[in-house]
This record gives sequence, structure tokens and C-alpha cells, in this order.
Amino acid sequence: MAGIVLMLLAYLCFSGIDTSAKWLVLAGLPSLQLAFMRYIGHFAISLILLGKSDLSLSSFGSDKFGLVVLRGALLMGSTVLNFFAVRYIPLTLTSTILFSAPILVCTLSWPLLGERVGLWRWGAIMLGFVGILIAIRPFDDSFHWAAMLSLSAAFCFAFYSILTRKLSGVVAIDTMQFYSGFVGTILLAPFAIAEWQNPAGALGWVLMILMGLLGWLGHQLLTQAHGYATASALTPYGYSFILYLTIWSYLVFDHLPDRWTVTGAAVVVTSGLFIWLRERRLARRKKTELQELGIS
Repeated sequence: MAGIVLMLLAYLCFSGIDTSAKWLVLAGLPSLQLAFMRYIGHFAISLILLGKSDLSLSSFGSDKFGLVVLRGALLMGSTVLNFFAVRYIPLTLTSTILFSAPILVCTLSWPLLGERVGLWRWGAIMLGFVGILIAIRPFDDSFHWAAMLSLSAAFCFAFYSILTRKLSGVVAIDTMQFYSGFVGTILLAPFAIAEWQNPAGALGWVLMILMGLLGWLGHQLLTQAHGYATASALTPYGYSFILYLTIWSYLVFDHLPDRWTVTGAAVVVTSGLFIWLRERRLARRKKTELQELGIS
């Protein structure tokens, strides 16, 4: 239960980031500036905690340094693309598209990780892509090109997730967290400085600073959640993100999703949950086989 509560709180933090970003870009602030604020806040908190601990910067070295940096760059890319997309399309649509990432991870796990994907999961993958098509309606007059930015963000996040899976158990979580903030801050700083604009009022400053805090806090809560429960138990609760953004979208922007977005979201969630159930069943079967062979 503790893991589930922490998972729900983590995605509440992430929904706060997207809502703040949309409010600020509609107020005229540059997307790259906001992405920079999201990462510099994360990085500053990481440095403060590092200074209060017994660890030194040398403790954050890794022989997988290139992959760790690439992982941070992919997360940054996902954020930047998403912040550009929310300027033009509703949060409910961006969140639906973003949650195609687990489906993309399953698609890419065979060529990149060598993981076998069976017929049932391929069927779920196809269903998930149908859900995305329903949500974005690429052949309809209401289609907006910014949906492709959101889909590109989902691809970046999928590659980020695959790298996380590949580095898990090889590189310390604290190391990956540190570089997530560091890479985004360094790469975005020149763009943020070049086009910097001050918010019009105090609320804008609060929201910009809050994005960095929420980014760091969300990742911390997510990490702690996995300390209380397995990933297979927590995965379904990640879809609370879509619900949160639907509520924020209505309360802040007076917008409710149309029937196509709702239908597409339902199909995407169904596809993702089916993949999750299938992978969980296969993991249990493998564990049982190993136990029968006397391997703990």
C-alpha cells in the first residue's frame, strides 16, 4: 500500500509539471526556458543533497558513462518535445500519446534488448497503435501537427526506459538521477539564456521554480515506491497520470477531452495493461521453472 500511495503521489507531481508548463507557455514564455527550469531545479536539489552526504563527485563515476549521459539526453528530449506540444494541444491528448511509451518499449525490447515478444503481446502492440490513431486522428481535419511532437516525446521516453532497464543493477540509481538533472541543465542552458523572458507576475516565478522541485520530488517518490513494491504491482497506477491531467485540464483550462481522445486513451490503456499482465505472467512462469530446477 505504501508503494501504491507513493506511485500515485509521484504521478501527481509529474502532472503538476505538465500543467505548469502549459500555463506558462500560454502566458508567452519559451518552451526551452521552461525545460531548463525543470532540470536546473532537479540538478540544484541533487547537488545540495550531495553536499550534505558523505559522497563525493567521484562517487558518481561509471564505466557506462556514455549510456548514462545518453539516458539523460533522451529524458531531456522527451521533456522539451512535450513542452512544445502542450502549447498547441490539450493535456489529455499529450498524456494519452505519452502513455504509448510502454507499448513502444515492448516493440523495441526485441531488437534492442533481445527480449522475445510473443504473438499476444504483438497483438496488444497493434491495438495500442490503433488507440493512438483514434486519439490523434491523423486523417481528420482536426489533426494538429503538434501531436507528432508528443509522439516523438513518447519515442524518446521509450528509449530512455529501455536504457534504464539496461543500466539497472549496473549503474547506481543515485548516479542516474544525478546525471538526469545535470545533462538537461547543461544542454538547455545556452538556449534558455538566449531567449530568456521574465514571467509577468509572482505566480509565474513560483510555477517555474515549482517545476524543478516537482521533477526531483516525483523521481524520488517513484524510486521509493519501488522500494516498497515490485514494478509489476505498481505499473497500472502510472495511468493515474491521465486522470490527473484530465482534472487539471478542466480546473485550470476549462477543457474536457472529446470522445475520440477518451476512446483512444481507453484503447491505449487497455493495450498497456494487457502487455503488463502478459509480462507478469511470463515472469511468474520463468520463476516457477527456475524454482523447479533448484535455482533461487
